[in-house]
Amino acid sequence: MSNAWNQTRRMKRLAVGPMTTPEYNEWWVRRINDNIPEQSHENSQSIEEHLQVVPSELEIIKQDFERRNAELEKKIERMEEENMNLRLDADV
Repeated sequence: MSNAWNQTRRMKRLAVGPMTTPEYNEWWVRRINDNIPEQSHENSQSIEEHLQVVPSELEIIKQDFERRNAELEKKIERMEEENMNLRLDADV
């Protein structure tokens, strides 16, 4: 075996596995985790609140229209009842 072959073999052995210590690994994990921002608990919302959809302007207008429409339908029903009562009074 040649000296060059032994040297190449030793270099491959060094390159194959990482030469780190447990302390280095712990530091590396902490360093990576230090880059992750922690959630602020001051203004924290539940997932349901966070995912709640804010109604669009069109949706607000639609809801207002439906509410007013329901009120007008009630008024029309009352007026029809009053009209029916007036007819009954006139027929008597």
